[in-house]
Amino acid sequence: MTRAHHKFWPARVPHAISPPATALPDNLFVNARRFPDRPALVFLGQTTTYAELAAQVQRLAAWLAQRGIRRGDRVLVGLQNCPQLVIAHYAILGADAVVVPVNPMNRAAELRHLIEDSGAVLAITSADLSAEWLAAGMAARDMVVTHLAEVLPGGRTDGAGLPPGWADWLNADIALPAGCTPWAEAQACSAAPPTMTVGADDLALLPYTSGTTGNPKGCMHRHRSLQHNVFAGCLWANANHEDVVLGVVPMFHITGMVVVLHGTLACGAALVLMPRWQREYAARLIQEHRVTRWTNIPTMVIDLLASPQVDSFDLGSMISIGGGGAAMPQAIAERLWQRWGLRYMEGYGLTETAAPSHSNPYDAPKQQCLGVPYMSCDARVIDPDTLRELPVGESGEIIVHGPMVFAGYWGRPEATEAAFLDFDGKRFFRTGDIGYVDADGYFFMTDRLKRMINASGFKVWPSEVENLMHAHPGIAEACIISAPDAYRGETVKAVVVRRAGHESLTAEQLRDWCKANMAAYKVPALVEFVDSLPKSGAGKVMWRALQEREKAKG
Repeated sequence: MTRAHHKFWPARVPHAISPPATALPDNLFVNARRFPDRPALVFLGQTTTYAELAAQVQRLAAWLAQRGIRRGDRVLVGLQNCPQLVIAHYAILGADAVVVPVNPMNRAAELRHLIEDSGAVLAITSADLSAEWLAAGMAARDMVVTHLAEVLPGGRTDGAGLPPGWADWLNADIALPAGCTPWAEAQACSAAPPTMTVGADDLALLPYTSGTTGNPKGCMHRHRSLQHNVFAGCLWANANHEDVVLGVVPMFHITGMVVVLHGTLACGAALVLMPRWQREYAARLIQEHRVTRWTNIPTMVIDLLASPQVDSFDLGSMISIGGGGAAMPQAIAERLWQRWGLRYMEGYGLTETAAPSHSNPYDAPKQQCLGVPYMSCDARVIDPDTLRELPVGESGEIIVHGPMVFAGYWGRPEATEAAFLDFDGKRFFRTGDIGYVDADGYFFMTDRLKRMINASGFKVWPSEVENLMHAHPGIAEACIISAPDAYRGETVKAVVVRRAGHESLTAEQLRDWCKANMAAYKVPALVEFVDSLPKSGAGKVMWRALQEREKAKG
């Protein structure tokens, strides 16, 4: 195990911590007593204090208990970022049950799998999504349904300051399914809240991973693994209750949930919620609420910097910006630093590791780097075939051990067994990601285990080419996939979104630029220009969708 990174470790931060013995809702309830009048949530101009939030959580927990929700029951939550999502998560956990987070973009077939696989007994969602839930086979009587704007004064927004189209979306008068429980009715419950009996070792969360093949699998996280990363994150970032955090990373996703939602409320800080991404509105919220921290994904920063209004954005209150999910292109990181003096702090983690297993030290970051193994984490690089640990600089599979690692896949003992290996006397999780560790102990990812292009024996890592191409002034976004080639077996193809003002950029011009900026075998033989790249609900570019489309062309 390399400890070279310890010399870059943040000052006064421990190398390992013990997770709290308490459950996640205790974090909220403690801060409701400490800071009852401090803002906990800000949503479309409406502020909810810690005392108000705790009371709303208790009322919904009481309703859930009356409804018959018992210890260990699974409850699905399919909502955009909004106060109802926050309340639902803490109420479910406070009722000794298990949260199953759901991407609100999921359609009926995807929902059906989650309902059936998790064995969930209840779903909490919004009126505009309810038709998909019904089509998936969820009975209306087993649904709590809300309108996102009903938490606002008068139950509507006047649209002032909101992005175009948002007011119509939020105020849409969509009828609730007959037989469902309206959110307001559940919130009106006057029964005493249940006594929470779960602790650190009880199941808390069952998020589903998409995987590379087959149906998504549920990842079993106990309160302990989540609490570790909640408290580790606060220590790592020197976060405190005076912080204001922008919550736009989707909170059905592990990063948004653990780092942004639970991490912010555990610190007693204020969480400014955005139900959807929109760059100009995000900039406005940062300025208006003096946001200090923003965890995001690189595509959001790329989009922000591409705004025609970027020169008017005031990010002066920001002290920390970072995220993961994809490497931050070098050119974009440099623009962020030059414009606002902000260093983008990259981190790395998976659903299986409750978000971060690696992060860059705030005072010693490296760009396009996963960072160093996080608090309490032991990470190695091994040969995926021989399982031999590899030396510095040699690429192999990244494996992770620590209290943030999940307990296994729900109902999938074979998949769980395949995901772990015993190494050096410890149980390590196999990430399936390919990377290397440098002489300083920093980890770098070269690509996913199966995402590699082999062109006449030359190995091309798509993420490397994408990062290089982002330095081109005419490129807003780029995704590299493989295309069949009669001579080379497969070749490199670039799917590109032009930056505004560069609509005349041609494939020939782009390839000429690539030839001047990267090795010849990496230069895309094919270039396709598109208006946008497909993205997941978490904002990641769906390269697999583009790859499958290319394969289908035959």
